[in-house]
Parts: sequence; structure tokens; C-alpha cells
Amino acid sequence: MSKEVSNKLPPRIVLSPEEAAAKKLALEARDAQVRGVASIHAMREQIKQASRSLATIQEVPRVRAMNAAAFRERAAQGLPFLIEGIVGRWSLTAQAPGILREQYSHLHVRARVGDYIGTAFAADRAMADMTMAEYLDLAAATEGLPPYLGNLELRELNRMCHWPTYFDKMGPPRFWIGPAGTVTPLHCDYDDNIFAQIWGTKRIFLSPPHHDEFIYPREANPILFGSPFDPEAPDYTQFPLARQATMIEVIVHPGDMLYVPAGWYHQVRALTFSLSSNRWARGVPFVLRGL
Repeated sequence: MSKEVSNKLPPRIVLSPEEAAAKKLALEARDAQVRGVASIHAMREQIKQASRSLATIQEVPRVRAMNAAAFRERAAQGLPFLIEGIVGRWSLTAQAPGILREQYSHLHVRARVGDYIGTAFAADRAMADMTMAEYLDLAAATEGLPPYLGNLELRELNRMCHWPTYFDKMGPPRFWIGPAGTVTPLHCDYDDNIFAQIWGTKRIFLSPPHHDEFIYPREANPILFGSPFDPEAPDYTQFPLARQATMIEVIVHPGDMLYVPAGWYHQVRALTFSLSSNRWARGVPFVLRGL
């Protein structure tokens, strides 16, 4: 990659402990206001408490495409489900991955490089700026853990997507691109999430919110918690409580849309070259709306 492109990362700003604490409080207050809740901490605890009374599932059900009212009614149950017949209609799904090099090689992207699994929720995770073409070349040449384009806002690709209006308020679409072996380690977001599989196949493990007590979570920010436990290679010597955690495996294929309720832990691995996109809700999670 060229130095001109790769040196675009902004310098790190080191805050004092007092400044960091004040920034965290300000962000949590902002996040609560955006979601219409009194406290993010209280929302997290309510989600975990509500999940204790959820039905137990062994697999993620597949359902047909539905309108917003039907989606919200089902989402209020607090359980994940796969929706068929939506993403397959998107014009982007009908394209071949070669379009990334043929039409979007010039796009500037930020790649997760190095051991981005072990440092997934660290402030100093290694990242590198490059063009899409440079990323594709690097991903093809890398041995071991491939670099990953994760959580990117790519408006050029989103023009070929047609998101359902399941949420009253949504964050911008985020895109995830990478070859087989790219991984997002176990974590949870305290926002409802719709995840669209556009190209390729991914394996996802899901665990209910209240099972955080078994998987050693660490706070990345008030809305995001990560876990060092790997359900694909479980180390019960280091993480003995994880034996009690429910892990539900689901394979998502091109055209699938997965609903991940707020607070559900999930780990995502690409089994083939993959393009996914997701959107997070910005409101009271559905599982709490009837409380």
C-alpha cells in the first residue's frame, strides 16, 4: 500500500483518568438520550432480567419476509430469527464480488489488521487505511488471520440495498467485507440489530443476554461488551463458567437477514469470501417495550 494512503490514521489522544471518566459519562448520557431511556446502565440490566424469562431455543427459526408490524410483534419476544426473501431482492446481492475491484477499487477503506481478534475491544487495535484494491490484494496475500473491512459506512454499496423499515430510528448501514477466516469475536451490542448476508456464508454463535455471567464480559463502551471466550475453540480451563453458557449456532447464507435482539452475544466467522451489512436500532429495545 502507498504511504500517502496508509498514513491517514488520526493521532491517538491520551486522556487523563479524570478526562476519560468525564468523557464516558457524557457519552453514556448522549446514548441514553438518543435511545429514549433514562439510563444505559438500567437499560442493560432490564434487558438481562427480561432475558431470564425468555423461551429456550436450540436453533434460530427461519421465517418468511414480513411487514414492519409483524416484525415488531415477533421481535418483542426477545429471540433471534432469520428472515428469508428480503436481502435476495437487493440489486447488490445479484452482483458478483468482482464488482469491488472493477467499480470500487478507488474507495478508501480502513482495515483491521494484525491480531484484531485479541485486541478487538481495545482502544489501540491495529488499523490501516488503504484503497479497496489494496485491501483485496493484501487479503489475498496474507497468511493466517486475513485483514478485515469491518463496520464501514460505504454509501456506494448501500445505494444497491433496500432496507425494511423495521425500526423507527436506525443508525447508518455498516458493511463487513473479507475472505474466509475473518472473524468478529464474541460480543454484544445493547441495540436491536438487523444483519443482512449479501454474498458468501457466515457461521454465527448466539448467546442470551443473561448468560454474560458465564462468559467473562468486558466493557468496551456502555453499549458494547466483548468476551474473551471463543465458542469455536472453547477453553474451559481458563473460562470454566462458560460450560454453563448456551451457544446457538446458525449459518447465514446469501439473502438471509438475521435479527439479533439487543444484548444477545454473537460471534461471526466468514466461511467464504463474504459481504454483510447491518443496521442498529436507535430506540428502546423491543424486548423492553411491553414492560
